[in-house]
Amino acid sequence: MAFRRYLLAILAGNLVWEMAHLPLYTIWRDGTWRDLTVAVINCSAGDVVIATTALVLALLVLRAEAWPSDKFFTVAVTALAIGIAYTTYSERMNVFARRTWAYADSMPVVPWLDVGLSPLLQWLIVPGMAFACVRRALKV
Repeated sequence: MAFRRYLLAILAGNLVWEMAHLPLYTIWRDGTWRDLTVAVINCSAGDVVIATTALVLALLVLRAEAWPSDKFFTVAVTALAIGIAYTTYSERMNVFARRTWAYADSMPVVPWLDVGLSPLLQWLIVPGMAFACVRRALKV
């Protein structure tokens, strides 16, 4: 139940976030409606995979067999850290090394990381809200 609630919140939150921050990428200016739609679906699906992997890794590393009733905050913080670390790596690889996507001039960039602020905030806020949904629903 908790895992399903988390994943549904992750999917919904990331779909909204991916649509909202499209103008911060060059695809907004250069892409077709089809390109934009594919980008939102593809990125949201990737977000679900990353969030699932981050949570599973946190549960395994912390040996949190009784989650969410046990180690709730430790698991949440660890999963958030994993998600942010992966996002930092992925953004740098895809923007600078592979050039899979590009930031528009309007994307605020965290200078010491060379990573867009929006994707970093996404991996703090969306999973944070998903964990809050789990906590509220299960009263842990």
